[in-house]
Amino acid sequence: MIDFNKLYYSFHYALQGIKHALKNDQNLRIHFVVATLVIIASLIFHVNPFEMGILGIMILLVITAEMINTTIEEMVNLITTEHRKEAKTAKDVAAGMVLLIAIGSVIVGFLIFTPYIEKIFR
Repeated sequence: MIDFNKLYYSFHYALQGIKHALKNDQNLRIHFVVATLVIIASLIFHVNPFEMGILGIMILLVITAEMINTTIEEMVNLITTEHRKEAKTAKDVAAGMVLLIAIGSVIVGFLIFTPYIEKIFR
């Protein structure tokens, strides 16, 4: 049977995590602003539902990657305050993950929006 009290607290803590990340992570706030602009643009251009789904997945990938990056950085900071090569590597690789996903998202956005933008200029 479902324990609704535990379920409530699971959602509560998850939302607290999102709230904390938005408050304390500048890059995550930037990703949310860009995501909002992409959603608005997709509504303006009447992007078809399949393409909107792809955009939604890419938005979620970028935001999730940024949250994982933040988690890794916080855990590394908790484990060591020393400047260690391994700590730097963990942080750099996590940041690289976000960068790759963000670049991929820009490419996907370009591929999806280009035909709609071209229609305006024809």
